[in-house]
Amino acid sequence: MLSPKTKRDVARVIPFGVLWFIFSLIYCMLEKGILGDLDHYPSTGNQYKFAANIFAIPVAGLMMGLITGILEIGYFSKWFIKKSFTRKIVFKSFLYLIIVIIFLAFTLLMNALNMPSEHSFRNLVSPVWAFFTDYAAVGLVLYIASIILVTQFYAEFSQSLGPGTLSNFFLGKYHHPVEEERIFMFLDMKSSTTIAENLGHVRYFEMLKEYFFDLSGAVIDYAGTIYQYAGDEMIISWKLKDGLKNNNCIECFFAMKRILESQTEKYNGKFGILPAFKAGLHFGMVTAGEIGSLKKEIIFTGDVLNTSARIQGLCNHFNADLLVSEELAKILQLPAAYEMRSVGENLLKGRLKTMEIFSISAADILSNSRQS
Repeated sequence: MLSPKTKRDVARVIPFGVLWFIFSLIYCMLEKGILGDLDHYPSTGNQYKFAANIFAIPVAGLMMGLITGILEIGYFSKWFIKKSFTRKIVFKSFLYLIIVIIFLAFTLLMNALNMPSEHSFRNLVSPVWAFFTDYAAVGLVLYIASIILVTQFYAEFSQSLGPGTLSNFFLGKYHHPVEEERIFMFLDMKSSTTIAENLGHVRYFEMLKEYFFDLSGAVIDYAGTIYQYAGDEMIISWKLKDGLKNNNCIECFFAMKRILESQTEKYNGKFGILPAFKAGLHFGMVTAGEIGSLKKEIIFTGDVLNTSARIQGLCNHFNADLLVSEELAKILQLPAAYEMRSVGENLLKGRLKTMEIFSISAADILSNSRQS
């Protein structure tokens, strides 16, 4: 079984292949329209066969797209993650263009090897040199550059909107309201007002960037999606089956704790404090759909969001890091590594009936606190 992170990465790579395949197919049709009945390329003298190209070029484009997608997701997006939007697109597009030009040169060399002539250095290099010094090469390179820019804009917008959001807009999944059963986690930084006052607004914002960046890894690993950021609060969501599978919604919380603890030296060195957080979870039916005209957004509405926020608001009162609703507690199947206990019935603001709330603690953390 693939991990949630691997599934997400595969889903991010595939659009690169699809875009390159489509653009390559369009190129074949344009090339046929320009060359007509010619049986060779005027710039290089190499054979031209439309029947072969209509298959080979899109397949090569698909492979090139998948390669660039793997490079993007696996390496380049991480190397340039802290660059501005424009710098990321310019730097990465330049690198991809260099890679594609090398790929083109290699393809021309392979084609020259298949020509029925003596394979001398001059005979191999001449077609490559003739191609890249011909005006036709300028058009092709500009066409390839446009493909790269389109894929880069797609990658950056997709990353900015969040996994799956851009494809949902394209496919119109939420163009009409859709009901879904979802788990929501409202995760809030502890003592954020005091931290902001001590650090100042600029350094506090810098810490927030590091904080959200570090926590995002656990959200990916445990199949969650970040619905919204609200100040120092992160709202995370799962479809019910994804959140319950392997207790992803609970494991995610404790994975985030471990991530921050592993970064203690970094936070203490930069900001003089290690941020901590608390969270409330609840699940229920929500309505999802697109709203807005000047700015479109996919939003969720339903009592489950308000209830999750109210539960999180009780964490300080019960001195708990993680609280969940009675409904969610009943369907969780937690291993012995966790201890769940009731903190009692509570009447949450906006609700007519009381709700029993449960705290969840990791057994190792609990035993350490008792010993101390």
